[in-house]
Amino acid sequence: MYHLRWIFLCCVLLIPGCSKNSQQFPRLPQDEFIQVYFNHRETNNETYREPYRKIERPGDNLESIIIQEIAAAEHTIDLAVQELNLPLIAQALVKSHNSGVRVRVILDNNYSRPLSTFSKQEIRQLNQRDRLKHNQFRQLVDLNQDGKLSPPEIAQRDALIILNQAGIPMIDDTADGSKGSGLMHHKFMVIDGQVVITGSANFTLSGIHGDLNNLATRGNVNHLLRMENTELARLFTEEFNYMWGDSFTGSSNSKFGLDKPWRSPQSITWNNTEITLQFAPTSSKKDWQLSSNGLIAKTIAQATESINLALFVFSEQKIVDALQQKQEQGIDIRGVFDPGFAYRYYSEVLDMLGITLYQQCQAEKDNNPWTNFINTVGIAQLASGDKLHHKFTIIDRKIVISGSQNWSEAANKNNDEALIIISNHTVSQHFVEEFQRLYNSAFLGLSDKLKTKLEHQERECN
Repeated sequence: MYHLRWIFLCCVLLIPGCSKNSQQFPRLPQDEFIQVYFNHRETNNETYREPYRKIERPGDNLESIIIQEIAAAEHTIDLAVQELNLPLIAQALVKSHNSGVRVRVILDNNYSRPLSTFSKQEIRQLNQRDRLKHNQFRQLVDLNQDGKLSPPEIAQRDALIILNQAGIPMIDDTADGSKGSGLMHHKFMVIDGQVVITGSANFTLSGIHGDLNNLATRGNVNHLLRMENTELARLFTEEFNYMWGDSFTGSSNSKFGLDKPWRSPQSITWNNTEITLQFAPTSSKKDWQLSSNGLIAKTIAQATESINLALFVFSEQKIVDALQQKQEQGIDIRGVFDPGFAYRYYSEVLDMLGITLYQQCQAEKDNNPWTNFINTVGIAQLASGDKLHHKFTIIDRKIVISGSQNWSEAANKNNDEALIIISNHTVSQHFVEEFQRLYNSAFLGLSDKLKTKLEHQERECN
């Protein structure tokens, strides 16, 4: 069976999180069919050596796990990821492709063009964020650090050039003839119609390891799930095929965004596990309760003891209203959020803290700061340059909400996303441990920066 091959790979290749010697790796046990990995995990001085920055650091090597699964593929690899720039992953895909495995890749159109093909004029026209990305890319490719990108360096280090030169078929979300969906925001890979690799991480240097020019960074805080179930893999493959269409038969019928057919949440139960899966987006013409964000709210409504949130973006008013209802029922709510998003005027973290930030002296529509505000939510303490990129929540320490979807209206109505609800005690304990790690060092309540914003707002708007 496929999971036996996985156990063999774990023991032979020493994948973080599995070993024949439990005393050597004294960490939480993994479920037989669902394994969980965190790139910022800290477990008994376990470390790995990064392949690009050559530094020893704690955490699970998410790239290594992805590569080992690619190497295990025998027939098919379907990869849909917003952004891919890690050359070792590209090289692994090429190796599988050359061995006869069918490899298909879907990217977001903002990241589907090789950066080495940008002209100097195009680079100058990039916004600050994209220019920084391009500078990081040049550092990654420039192996001899002479300030120039030679053809051999590009062929070895530009991930998209590596895939192109090997003839691996790739499309993006303009394949349907549009300018692109909201975002092709997926982060999943299906292997041999049996195994799904997914989570919050893009397959990028900053998404997994850290920035080349800042050795203090450890990558955006992300997790990876490896799930072995043929029915689950079938549902992800169905989503992939809607987007892929007939792209390489001359009569493309790719469907992205709202062009895809809407599908209700699908639940799969086996052994001690229940998984519910729903894909976004959902048209605003449909009842919001039928959407992925509606499914999040329904799952929150099940809470009887606690709700722990670790989120990158949280701007969906209806979800924070659902949380308020649980708070009024006495449910313990705690949260850790990305510092770059938590204090924006549209962030629902502000509602939970009982405050309002204005945009041009106007409150956000339907804004609802909590009268009984809480001080058990705050921001993660991270190295400058890293982001808390998780999109997970734990209900009663036993149900996990995960996937690629940020808790926003844009993700719900426009993006290609996957939302996964997992009920499995072994799996949930890994997320509980990760949440507690983040919460223990988080800055809770009103920060000095936030107080300063409020004081400035008071002077300007009253």
